Amino acid sequence: MRQASREGEWSTSMRAALAGDADAYRRFLHAVTPHLRTLARQSCARFGAPATDAEDAVQEALLAIHLKRSTWDPARPITPWISVIVRNKLIDVLRRSGQGTVPIDDLVDMLPANDAFACAEPGEVERLMGKLKTQQRAVIQAVTVEGCSAREAATLLGMSETGVRVSLHRALRALAALYQTHAG
Repeated sequence: MRQASREGEWSTSMRAALAGDADAYRRFLHAVTPHLRTLARQSCARFGAPATDAEDAVQEALLAIHLKRSTWDPARPITPWISVIVRNKLIDVLRRSGQGTVPIDDLVDMLPANDAFACAEPGEVERLMGKLKTQQRAVIQAVTVEGCSAREAATLLGMSETGVRVSLHRALRALAALYQTHAG
């Protein structure tokens, strides 16, 4: 898909989502996820970071997009807004994983060169998180909210580092499924 066409499709879907169209929001998230994954994987490869860091950044970016979607200005292109979110989440993930210094200037390359959930009620994500299993809530809280690395969360929660990563991925999927069920 050409960049201009993609921008138009994503912007239209997000505008409809902000107006309350749950199907448009699902289409938007489905369409942007491969883009987020590509940006994160390219940057991880450039920094020699593991692919799991890219997936962690994608999951966190999707959650951030959901929580911050009302901050997007519909009069502006959406691709730069999305790219900044994934860039920031990747920096967070790399920092937590102990990658040392991250050359932030290199992350600017993630922004497109030519680019200048249905609306949730306040507290909806928190309410839906309350429906998750205790361990899933704890992992999301530790990693996404408190900013713990997988290693720190593993120590805090008495889990393996791999277990934290798997649990976080599953918890975010479960949260997305709860949202889709609720919004649908």
